Amino acid sequence: MSTLTYAVHDSATMLRRNLKHAIRYPAVGLGSAMLPILMLLLFVYAFGDSIGAGMGGGRDAYLEYLTPGVIIMGVAAGSMSTSIAICSDMTEGIINRFRTMDITRASFMTGHVLGSVVQTMTCAVLVVGVALALGFRSGATPLEWLAAAGLLTAIAFAVTWLSAGFGLISKTVESASNKPLLIQFLPFLGSAFVPADSMSPGLRWFAEHQPFTPMTETLRGLLSGTPVGNAWWISLTWCAAIALTGYLWSRHLFAKGPAH
Repeated sequence: MSTLTYAVHDSATMLRRNLKHAIRYPAVGLGSAMLPILMLLLFVYAFGDSIGAGMGGGRDAYLEYLTPGVIIMGVAAGSMSTSIAICSDMTEGIINRFRTMDITRASFMTGHVLGSVVQTMTCAVLVVGVALALGFRSGATPLEWLAAAGLLTAIAFAVTWLSAGFGLISKTVESASNKPLLIQFLPFLGSAFVPADSMSPGLRWFAEHQPFTPMTETLRGLLSGTPVGNAWWISLTWCAAIALTGYLWSRHLFAKGPAH
């Protein structure tokens, strides 16, 4: 077999390993799904009427606005599981065993990342299901739904590679769970929950220039069936930049060997 074939085979093996772990220990995955679901319920039923009225609608109008932002937040929150899993493998010495085996080195990280993307997309489906149960109605065509799924996959892939780096630099699982909090917090400082133009000037500037705002606006446009303007290519550019940064950083850290 060629080097590429070996790499694909080894990565698939690591992917199966991580998916089996996720099925055997579902607490982290369920936690990643519960956070956006609870946020959706909280904001819709506690603040939906007042925020929706300020936006010229009501609770239903705010649900339409909020759902894409909560989905994005859930995708960002899902990256935490990668950081925890990689740090756990490092601290338990499992990675040292893999280093002695005849497997492609990149397969360890690739398996973790792809496994996390699968889990994150599963959580996103659960969030969409809850939103539909609450009354969310999408005007998207089947093609726009596919584009939305592709966008979410790209976001999950990007932030997961970045989170992998956080897992490699963490000395404890607790530290690994805290470091990705910045990724999870950024959607709150964008247009996920309220329009950016309703914020103070300084916060509005930050919201308009951080990566999760164009991602949220693109998903919102796709799910509502409205034009997304130039937000889509800005989102994909951010995804590519974050993924490349996370990949190069993680590969560098992994090549240095365990720091624990």
